[in-house]
Amino acid sequence: MKPRSFIAPASYPARRALEEFLSRNGLSRSEYAAPTYVVDLFGWKVRLPNPRSRRRMVPLHDLHHIATGYGADLASEAEVGAWELRAGCTTPMLWFVNLSAALLGLFIAPRRTLRAFAAGRGHVTLYRLQLGHEEALAWTVGELRRRLGIPLEGLESAAQPSE
Repeated sequence: MKPRSFIAPASYPARRALEEFLSRNGLSRSEYAAPTYVVDLFGWKVRLPNPRSRRRMVPLHDLHHIATGYGADLASEAEVGAWELRAGCTTPMLWFVNLSAALLGLFIAPRRTLRAFAAGRGHVTLYRLQLGHEEALAWTVGELRRRLGIPLEGLESAAQPSE
């Protein structure tokens, strides 16, 4: 999948930004509750079970994409994973998923992954704020970023173009 980051303006409603991000990446909110999900690993489609812990995590994780501006390709998922590790994981499932993503990122996009980890310093995740997905969707993107400690323009806009 080609990177399809979406740097939403701060004035955008978070709900609108999420819908646009998901649409650009061939995803939908209906997948949050599905019994399985598909991972594209280097062109191989792998179907995995979607446990309750993941179903709670993914909607908030996707809002982290909106707040940071990181895309949905493999290297961008590593960036979000590294950022979430630094900004605050709260469950073993989060630690496992994000550590796995960040470790993969160290092989496929090391500078991007390390930059994202460094960027998470002083930030906080929605997991740590213990807010519901619907509550966060009621905010603007700017409010989401403010609450997470992310610069108003997001993180991706300040990143280097590529590896």
